Amino acid sequence: MIEALDSAVVLITGVMASGKSTVAQALAERLPRAVHLRGDVFRRMIVSGRAEMVSGADEDAVAQLRLRYRLSAMTADAYAAEGWTCVLQDVVIGPELGSYVRLVRTRPLYVVVLAPNPQVVAAREAGRAKSGYGAGWSVEALDRVLREETPRIGLWLDSSMQTSQETVETILTGLDRARVRCDGLGTTDSR
Repeated sequence: MIEALDSAVVLITGVMASGKSTVAQALAERLPRAVHLRGDVFRRMIVSGRAEMVSGADEDAVAQLRLRYRLSAMTADAYAAEGWTCVLQDVVIGPELGSYVRLVRTRPLYVVVLAPNPQVVAAREAGRAKSGYGAGWSVEALDRVLREETPRIGLWLDSSMQTSQETVETILTGLDRARVRCDGLGTTDSR
């Protein structure tokens, strides 16, 4: 199945502390010619005037988030056009996921949604040096957005009891379910 990922884009998404960075890095390391693109790098590039994406964010924060998504999608497409497999990780949840898959022009495009249970996410968050929660977001609130507002696109994995390597194996064996198909009307289907 690894050959199916040649010149492809793989989006690894989920809430903060769901394991996106670790899984994306492990997946990229398994592939013969791969890039690990961290979407958050585009947020951190903004030196002044950055509006953080907090609960109840204003228009400027949402505009900056969507700019970050456009930049990461264009960058992923550029790597794929040059023969790289781009494993892109970012928090792309809620209605934004449907919009995001339309930004990526590369096909095949695979979407993997890491959805460990909130207790596991809270434990992982407590063990991290960086803190993703606060500013109006709780693990439970973001998990609710993931489970109740995010379209069921791609391969959804409850990785609560898996190591990162086990999650990568599950992704590789479930690639067909992760593949995003477009119907020409801009809507997506992961059947």
